[in-house]
Formats: sequence, C-alpha cells, structure tokens
Amino acid sequence: MKIGYPCINRTLDCTCSGTFRLDSYSDARLIHKIEQNLACLQRILEFNVERGILFFRISSDLIPFASHDVNQLDWKEYFADGLVGIGNFVKQGDIRISMHPDQFIVLNSKREDVYRRSVRELEYHGDVLDSMGLDGTAKVQLHVGGVYGEKERSKDRFVERYLKLEPGIRERLVIENDDRSYTVRDCLDIHGRTGVPVLFDYFHHTLNHGGEELRDILEEVTGTWKKKDGVPMWDYSSQMPGERKGRHGEHLGIHDFREFLKKTKGFDFDLMLEIKDKEKSALAALDLLSRES
Repeated sequence: MKIGYPCINRTLDCTCSGTFRLDSYSDARLIHKIEQNLACLQRILEFNVERGILFFRISSDLIPFASHDVNQLDWKEYFADGLVGIGNFVKQGDIRISMHPDQFIVLNSKREDVYRRSVRELEYHGDVLDSMGLDGTAKVQLHVGGVYGEKERSKDRFVERYLKLEPGIRERLVIENDDRSYTVRDCLDIHGRTGVPVLFDYFHHTLNHGGEELRDILEEVTGTWKKKDGVPMWDYSSQMPGERKGRHGEHLGIHDFREFLKKTKGFDFDLMLEIKDKEKSALAALDLLSRES
C-alpha cells in the first residue's frame, strides 16, 4: 500500500498551486507562477520520497488558467524539460500520481457551457500527466456530477459524454462515489456501461452507502481496475468532530484508521488521505503500518 496526501505540504515554505487574478494576467506573470509551482512540486516530491510517502495528488492549479481562453502560452512546449524532469523523478521514485479537478467540473451538467468547460479542463489534466511521461496508472478522478432531480437520466448523460471523450482522457479518468448523490453502486452501474474504473471513497461510503455491505462492494470495485490502471486507488478520511456532516477531519484518528485497516484487510489499494494536516497524517499512517505489519 502506498500512502499519500493531496496538493499541499504544510511543512515546506512553498506551494505548487500558486495562481493570480485573471484581471492581472500576463504571459510573464504566468511563466513566473508556473516556474514557482513546478519548483515547489519537485521539493514536495523529494520531501515525500525521503519519508516513504509514495502517493501524491498534484494540484489542478499547477498551470494557472491552462484551459482558459486568455492563456495562449504553449506551456507544454515552454516547460517541457521541467515537466519531463518531474516525471522522471516520479518514475525513479516509484511514486503514484493523481489529479482531481474541482467541484465546478461537471461532465453531466445540463448547461452546455459547463459541459464544454469541463471537457477542456479534463483535457488539461491529461496534458499535465502526458507531458510528464506518466503511464495510465496516473489517474484523474472525478465525481459523477449533479442529479438535477433525475438521477437515472443524469447517469445516462454522464455515460453519453464519457464515451465522447478522447481515448487518452478516458484512459486517465476514474469516478468516485460522493457523500450525497452517487453511491458506489451508482458508480458501478456507470462502470458497467463505460468500463471506467471506480475509485472507492471510504468516508463518502460511510455517509452514503445505499445499504451495501462493505466487503461485498469492495470486491466489485476492485474488479473495475485492469492491470493497465494499476493498483486501485482509494480515498480515506473521517468526520471532523463537532462540524457539519461530511467535513473532513483535521488529524488522522489512529483508532478509526486501525479499524478501517481491519475492515479492509486482504484488499490491495493505494490510499489517499484527505485529511487537513496533509503530510503529518500520512507520516502517522506510515508509522502505524510499520509498527503493526
């Protein structure tokens, strides 16, 4: 099992998701910001490898305004050496990489402009991973989207649009269950019609499980991943005490995490910890695994 965390390292004094306001856009400012983001990403990956953290989610803001019409810079060519260099480090370090577009990327939206913008954004995410030279085990994860008062039709719309995506994007994409609208069973139904792998979000499943038994559903989820997709990716978090239902925890709860490991024993997966303190929880999880293995 590879343990990871998303996007931000709270120990280091840099960010790989720096951006700026659209009304102050210039190519020079964009180039400077991308240079900073790539340099920080390299530092984060080095930090992680030194400590055995071998799973990382790259921020969608790595290349600001990448899918926006204002950006006419050929960033793939301009930063080719830097992107390849990071990709080589990832491969040499045996690091698993993923990306996760934000909540405004809705492939099954009823609004045509949102749909078109979502496709462009998915293409951008694929371009980042392709430019790094990463294989099909580096995934872009996405929620199914909105329900719009008609879940089955909304699922159909997702299927129709997924099948229209370029093959390179389809090979990167995975879908995950969410905490309110689409259960793992809904995602498995979509997989059955598209072949898209299902990323299992444990916390979301505890909140929106549809009555499914955990180990039974995990057997089915595991079967959606082919050899070319790599080891299945899962997300893990727990409830923030005293906060609204569904808010991710600030720290790794060791007792809850130990119980999660017991419940899922025997399954092979790489685990992304969606916990607020990022690398600290990843290190705590690795420590627990090393002591109890």
